[in-house]
Amino acid sequence: MEIRTAVPTDAPQMSFMLKQLVASGKRTSPADEAFIMRNYIEDPDRILCSVAIDDDGTLLGFQSLMWALDGNRFETPVGWGIIGTHVSPLAGRRGVGSSLFDVTKKAAYDAGLENIEAFIGSTNVEGQAYYEKMGFRTYRIAEGAICKCCRLQEFK
Repeated sequence: MEIRTAVPTDAPQMSFMLKQLVASGKRTSPADEAFIMRNYIEDPDRILCSVAIDDDGTLLGFQSLMWALDGNRFETPVGWGIIGTHVSPLAGRRGVGSSLFDVTKKAAYDAGLENIEAFIGSTNVEGQAYYEKMGFRTYRIAEGAICKCCRLQEFK
């Protein structure tokens, strides 16, 4: 598995994978290529968006990390990081999420972040378990979501 920075040519595979997650009921946000470009690959608030690719060039998943700015849609505290993790339904339990988070965690340290928030759908039990495994802990509940925080100093 290769982990690398997402580029515009990844958008079609990222979109296809997100549409699979929508079809399986694990995602409700948009999944079209324009959304991918705007919110992951070319987002001006982006710190990093990484993709996990298998040996055949198939997208296994991706993870984004962006700055929480004033007025962000998740109401994440300003100055924190906001993380999003998306793993293909065909790639679960293969270490994709852990491998992506290793790269994202380094980018968070390099950016000077102290905290990262994951905004997880309240019915997304797999997502909640993944973030717990990565060291995130529930610190607030929002309408329809469980918000987990990773305090990076705890990893040092």
